Amino acid sequence: MKILVLGAKGQVGWELQRALAPLGELIAWDRAQADLSQPEALMQRVAQLAPQAVVNAAAYTAVDQAEREAPLATTVNAEAPTRLARWAHQAGVPLVQYSSDYVFDGSGSQPRDESAPTGPLSVYGRSKLEGENGIRASGCTHLILRTSWVYAARGGNFAKTMLRLAAEREQLRVVADQVGAPTGAELLADVTAHALRQLLARPQLSGCYHVCAAGETNWAAYARFVIDGARARGQLLKCQSVDGIASSDYPTPARRPLNSRLDCRRFESTFGLRLPPWQHGVARLLEEIR
Repeated sequence: MKILVLGAKGQVGWELQRALAPLGELIAWDRAQADLSQPEALMQRVAQLAPQAVVNAAAYTAVDQAEREAPLATTVNAEAPTRLARWAHQAGVPLVQYSSDYVFDGSGSQPRDESAPTGPLSVYGRSKLEGENGIRASGCTHLILRTSWVYAARGGNFAKTMLRLAAEREQLRVVADQVGAPTGAELLADVTAHALRQLLARPQLSGCYHVCAAGETNWAAYARFVIDGARARGQLLKCQSVDGIASSDYPTPARRPLNSRLDCRRFESTFGLRLPPWQHGVARLLEEIR
């Protein structure tokens, strides 16, 4: 089986190349080979390759910049995935697409399941939701995997930023009223491989699922966990305190949801998997970047 991965150099795309390799022949394209901002050219290449499964880990993820580049974000996150889905339907090929907690408005304090009403607050969130809707409307066999707060040892991430700042400053001020679950790209890639394998055998599993690490935290508590963990591993840091602040104290061009809790029970029960606590993945990350 020939599996095409788009976004090969991104955090999730890089891990997918490892996780999906046992399932078949893997073709991994980065932006130079498959630019989602050019859907027509992309589809010509995909049709020519004729893969038996497509996993799209490419996306426009610059949340604040998207407020100034709405047409580009929409092309990459909505138009290109919709075109992929239409081709996938015609070819009888399953498509995996990653989506985001940003499709919700972040109100309340309870985890949202897949049936919860959407209400994105930003251009980024709207573009991801449009992509979801285009895939559903195409009729293709698909997995739309909504996740949150993705990180990886490869490239930049929140933990690395906090450790750099903690080495420079005695006090950090970090947003404390946004709640979610840090989710490792490694975990996403591994569960994607398990779910795709089952989808290929049972197309009736097609649908939208919430997938993130178990538990919850806020950005300030996340920062404290990272700093404490790094200290326990012998890293010398200047920071003495991490003070929680409100999102309103740190304004950004794009509004972030305050409640990013996702109910992942449907995914776990459908695919027979257990999503581990977020602390497990972050602790592993600290070992990798020490």
